[in-house]
Parts: sequence; structure tokens; C-alpha cells
Amino acid sequence: MPEQQNIEWKESWRDEYLKWICGFANASGGKLYIGCDDSGKVVGVSDSKKLMEDIPNKIRDAMGIVVDVNRLTEGDREYIEIDVPPYPIGISCKGVYHYRSGSTKQVLTGPALEAFLMRKHGATWDHSPLPVFRAEEVDDQIVEHFKKLAADKGRIDPALLNESKEVLMEKLRLTNGDYLTNAAMLLFCKDPDKYQLGAYIKIGYFESDSDLLYQDEVHGSILEQVDKAIELILFKYMRAKITYEGIYRRERYFVPEAALREALLNAICHKQYESRIPIQVSVYNDRLYVANVGRLPENWTLGNLMGKHASLPYNPDIAHIFYLAGFIESWGRGIEKICDSLKADSLPMPEYTVHPGDIMIKFTGPEDRIVRVNNKVNDRVNVHVNDRESTLLNYIVQDPGYTVTQLAAMMNVSRKTIAGYLKALKEKGAIERIGTTRTGYWKIK
Repeated sequence: MPEQQNIEWKESWRDEYLKWICGFANASGGKLYIGCDDSGKVVGVSDSKKLMEDIPNKIRDAMGIVVDVNRLTEGDREYIEIDVPPYPIGISCKGVYHYRSGSTKQVLTGPALEAFLMRKHGATWDHSPLPVFRAEEVDDQIVEHFKKLAADKGRIDPALLNESKEVLMEKLRLTNGDYLTNAAMLLFCKDPDKYQLGAYIKIGYFESDSDLLYQDEVHGSILEQVDKAIELILFKYMRAKITYEGIYRRERYFVPEAALREALLNAICHKQYESRIPIQVSVYNDRLYVANVGRLPENWTLGNLMGKHASLPYNPDIAHIFYLAGFIESWGRGIEKICDSLKADSLPMPEYTVHPGDIMIKFTGPEDRIVRVNNKVNDRVNVHVNDRESTLLNYIVQDPGYTVTQLAAMMNVSRKTIAGYLKALKEKGAIERIGTTRTGYWKIK
């Protein structure tokens, strides 16, 4: 029999396997076979009759549930099948909650346990009431910004555009009883960190896995975080490959803006905010990761995630507002849109890694899209250049469209000095000018 994420094989019974049964009951169910080796081969048990009596009693006493326990045979060998159904309520084993995720078992505690029990009762964290967040703290500018976005997309009843923010919050399903919800706070508060730690995006540039060179944090309403993060990443953290078609300049990143936007939107809508851990974007010279504390929907595998699937956001209220604002579609097409964007730009497909506690997407840059800056540009030009000319060549490699004024500012010299360096390099045959002074660019020969 093939092993799956909801099947376990054990050669003999141990009471510690009650924890695995609890994990199956809290997830999507599963089967535990006693009397099978690690490859699923039946080796048999000698005390099957006694186990048939003891195991159901142990399960009932430890968890208060009933499962099917069956005695099976293969040839002259007997083995035990424990068939555990998924339970609609949270099940504890002697007061401890276990959960089966993939091929591992987790002990649920703290925020993870709270979120698990809420899901079992049909509730979500983003719809939970937050009594300390009051209507006067809903920011008017963010509300107006949202109204404009939603009106432009035609996804909101025009009558709501003139309503007060108190009425708007209720109509947008951002209230629970007499209180505003966690979603309302994250979406329409200028400073969500005041109420929820980790409600921000953290960006770092790494030279290697152990060498963090610099970092930034993007705070504020989650409605505004994505645009702020993309602006930072594209203009500070990633280098565009600059090419020219005639006199027309073209900037190409190894992660297209559309793909990066979808990855960040997915992270925000599926993030487990109760974890208090920020979304993390790690940028390298040739790759980029977006890591997020989240989980796949129950019964899902990585195959479900990458294939066509329904929209099942971890934070449905947040996703609904993002849909109304035109940030996302309601059909679960985020990953499909990421892949389409990469295909259109002839870039590698993303790689997803799903851990029990987080989900990470990796974008990889092909060699022809990576800007490698070093101090040996002079090796490419086959002429002797001095240190200042070599530094200038490095800047031209980064962006052949830099103007004399920009180069002078970066090298902290006068425009006249830069003009002299450029003239010397042209005379040495190291560079040539393509196009006009105003719209052209430098080409290293």
C-alpha cells in the first residue's frame, strides 16, 4: 500500500501513537496501521486480539472520540487498521491539541491553537471583534482612498460612497456585533502595529544567506503596504537589466512588477496575523524570496496550490476588501497570474516551499537578467584604464543611460571632470555613444 500524508505505518503499538490519532482527527482524518514496517510491508502483530480491545478504550479515555479499529490479515499475518475520521470540533489528547500537517505532527499552542479552534467553529481571525479599536480611529484618508479605488473598479454600490465611515464599515462586513473587527483595523488604521505586532512587510538585501547588508520595514494600512513595498524593492533592492532598442531604453527586472505584486497580495490575504511575524522579502543579486506565516487549506497539497483552484483565503474579509479595491480577483487566480507574468517575460517559473508553519515563493533570475557589478570592468575593454575610469565604467554597466549630471553626483566630482573621463574612454576605444546626448546611451565596446 502506498504511503500518503494521511497514512502511518508502525510495526507495534505504543501509547504515544494516540497523539498521531489526535492529529488525524483534527486535520483531514487518516489511517494508522499497526504491524507494518516503514515501507508498508505487513510484518504482523502477535497480540492483535488484545489490541482490538485496548486501543479503542485508550482512544476513548484520552480523547473522548470513537474510531474504527479493524483486524486485517495478509497471508498468515494479522495487522491492525485504525481508521480516524476528521472531526468538526477540536480534539485534544489528554489536554494537548495535535495536528497533522503533511507528513508531520504539530503540537498546537498559543496563537496557532486559537486560530485552529476558531476555524473549527467556522470563525476567522480577521472577523474577530477588536473592542479597543473604535470608529474614530478609522482613518478618513484611507477610507477615501479605498472609495476611489472601489468606484474606479465599479465593484461597490455607488450609494455607499456617500455614507459615513461607521455605516461603510458595517456594509463592508467589517463589524462583529457592536465592535469593529481585526480586518477593519488592519485595513483602515494608520498604525496597525499599535494593535497587532508583526502587521508589516520586512525587506532585506542579502549578499549571502548569512550576510544581510541592509533592510527596511513597510508599515501602515495593509491597503497601502503593497505599493510602498514594490516601490522600495524595485528602486532600492533590485537592479534592472538596461537594454536599448534603437534609442529606446528598456528596463527589465528578473521579477516583473506584476508577479511581485501578486506574490505580496497573496501573502497579505493568507497571512496568519496572529503569529505576530511580518511578511519577509529576501532579495539577493540573482533571486528573491517572499516568505509568509500561513498554511494551505485543509486537504490541499502543493499540487492543488499550483493548479486551478477555488479562492479560499485565510482572511476572507481582508480578501473581500482587496477585491472591491481591484487589487485581486475573486477566483483564486493569483498564482496563475504570477506564472502568466513570468511566461510573458520568458522567465523561470516560481518555486513554492510549503512548511508546517509558513509558505515561501522563490523567484530566480536567469543569467541574462542579472546585473553583476564588480571592479574588473576594465578586463572587458582590452585597454588600460585608471581607477577613476574603471569606477565610471562600473556605473555605466549598471545603467548605460546615466547622464553626465548623474554620474558626477555619484562620483562626487564636477560635470567637467566626468566629461573628461568620458572623452578619455572614447579616445581609448572603451566606449561609444549611441544616439543623442539627451536620449542616447553609452555602450561598452
